[in-house]
Amino acid sequence: MHPRFLKTFLAVARHLNVTRAAQEVHLAQSSVSDQIQSLEGELGTALFERARTGLVLTAAGEVLRTYAEEILALTDEARAAVESVAGADGGGANSAGGVVTLGALETIAAARLPDWMARFSAAQPGIRLVLKVAGSGGLLRGVLDSDMDLAFCFERGAPDERLARRVITEEPMVLVAPAASEAAGALVDELPTGEAGLAALTRFAFVATERGCIYRHLFEEAFARAGLPAPTVAAEAGSIGAIGRMVAAGAGLALVPQIAVAQALERGDLKELKWPGGGPDGAEEGVPARPLTAALALFWRRRRVQPPALKQVLAALEGGFGTSDLGTGDFGTGDSGAGRPAGPAAAQSLRPDDVRLQHAGPRRS
Repeated sequence: MHPRFLKTFLAVARHLNVTRAAQEVHLAQSSVSDQIQSLEGELGTALFERARTGLVLTAAGEVLRTYAEEILALTDEARAAVESVAGADGGGANSAGGVVTLGALETIAAARLPDWMARFSAAQPGIRLVLKVAGSGGLLRGVLDSDMDLAFCFERGAPDERLARRVITEEPMVLVAPAASEAAGALVDELPTGEAGLAALTRFAFVATERGCIYRHLFEEAFARAGLPAPTVAAEAGSIGAIGRMVAAGAGLALVPQIAVAQALERGDLKELKWPGGGPDGAEEGVPARPLTAALALFWRRRRVQPPALKQVLAALEGGFGTSDLGTGDFGTGDSGAGRPAGPAAAQSLRPDDVRLQHAGPRRS
């Protein structure tokens, strides 16, 4: 089973549509169909069935999907292990070079990464950084599918066990209104804290991101925790910049990351309102509300050995976007930030609980 065919199979399994899968893997539809037929011929069974709604994985296809993900992950890990050993032979971890693909939400890509990427590139000219922008779901899928080496997105729900992650900062969220709005001016002076303040906000229309976005989730959860219905969403937009401009034009209020509207606030296009119940447990009336923040985390795929270039990027981000060491450092495979030595020793370091090792034969000394 050729890894290229398995990658095509996984694309079809995700989309259950040959056309969209072909677009993802940059192949003609006929080539995608040929590769799936080759796999089915090799395995002697059908992997997909046609239904009214499109393709459906067969039981055999479901089994292959799990193994295909693991095979491709092992292929990447083997390549990383060889590169690590080769890098050590050629001058150690600090001689890392290559390409590292970063994924980020639009807001983070625009406001947090440019300065950091410029400093990193100056310190590590041998490593080329590629930045891709996507939503939270697309970012995590990109890391799992090895289309991205790491991703910056906000934590939400239980983390996938296949991913390592580290929170690097808490991004403040702000409630904004049109600067010229008389109603907003009254809110600034009169909005109480706690549930009463949240209840007052339900009388206003809001502009929000689409459902499934972390910002929309934080917006709806804040009211749900207080047992209140979320305010009416008058308009939706996929861009935080567009939401800021819509609010400035009078379309409604919005709860957005502060970094995305900082310039609009400075120009006086928007007015920041106090948030009445920002903490996870809300706030009691008369008690200052805790700021509402979103935990920005760095996600990358767990591997026995990380590619040298990726290890340099992870080490440089250990202190967040600030003044961390961009020139040296190492980073391991887990959540805590504990590093592993580079070179052959790292290549031989395996997770003892990795189920994939049950198929490995004895090693020769």
